[in-house]
Amino acid sequence: MPSGKPLTIRDLAKAARVSVATVSRALNGRPGVSQATRERILALAREWGFVPNAAAREMVGVATAVGILFAPGVRRHTPYFTLLLEALSEALWREGLRVAEMEVDPKGKPRQEALGYILLGAHEGDRRVEALSREGVPFVLVGVGEGIPWVAPQDVEGGYLATRHLVDLGHRTIAHLTGYPEHQAGRERLLGYRKALAEAGIPFREDLVLDGAFDPLTAYRTVRKAWEQGLRFTALFAASDEMALGAWAALEDLGVRVPEEVSLVGYDDLPEFGERLTTVRQDIPTIARKAVALLLEARDGMPPRGLRVPVRLVVRGTTRRREVGA
Repeated sequence: MPSGKPLTIRDLAKAARVSVATVSRALNGRPGVSQATRERILALAREWGFVPNAAAREMVGVATAVGILFAPGVRRHTPYFTLLLEALSEALWREGLRVAEMEVDPKGKPRQEALGYILLGAHEGDRRVEALSREGVPFVLVGVGEGIPWVAPQDVEGGYLATRHLVDLGHRTIAHLTGYPEHQAGRERLLGYRKALAEAGIPFREDLVLDGAFDPLTAYRTVRKAWEQGLRFTALFAASDEMALGAWAALEDLGVRVPEEVSLVGYDDLPEFGERLTTVRQDIPTIARKAVALLLEARDGMPPRGLRVPVRLVVRGTTRRREVGA
């Protein structure tokens, strides 16, 4: 038993040969700890007469908090991120942990301490990855990384499936609404779009790639302006459901019928966006569970690895076969 200074939760964790988070879960009766480990920790706590003081209670809070770090400039309060955060909260709760959205400084370093971090909004030159790697802090990227723990949907495959569906319906003039140029998911879905066109022998046209910024209003304005300036297409693949709905509204306001005149495919399969939209479904709960599992592996010092989560096409009422001569 340590002497000469107040006992802390870190002392207890060191003596029990477990992490601070495991001690926190055991002391608070939370799941995610084996019965044998829990009994060993509680026995030590009784033996030492361990009672968390204010500082220790603060440490318990830090030890059970997982920080959510959004990339700068990313729209946080979107339906997609809301669903992902709910799924992450549930997956972490099952491990006796909690979610805390946190900020990063200009160098990408978190402003608050946490057990570990989950990074959302993967992009090129991500300073968060550099800062956390340099500090040796456990983290996982929802996106694709190199030499770090990461999990991502099969976005190239998703873009390919969406575009291939439209090609199979006889469309050859297919527009694509993409997101931020530096956004990893947007780039990969664009690659899938191009792959399907190339496979079908359809020339890629830069003018058919429209920037929707993963935002429904931007998508609305972009599609409306392009159509009014004479750009024509018989099908459109949007890299998110939000952009798909913005494009749909623009086409309707222009008097263009979906799917009679333009077939439309989205991406994500967000439940509140209606039952009619043909889209590519992401398995958001699985992405969340895998992210938490990889974070716990990183915390335990296991070698980093990356995981891809499958996607699938969901065909509904916004796509139809192109009529000959149309």
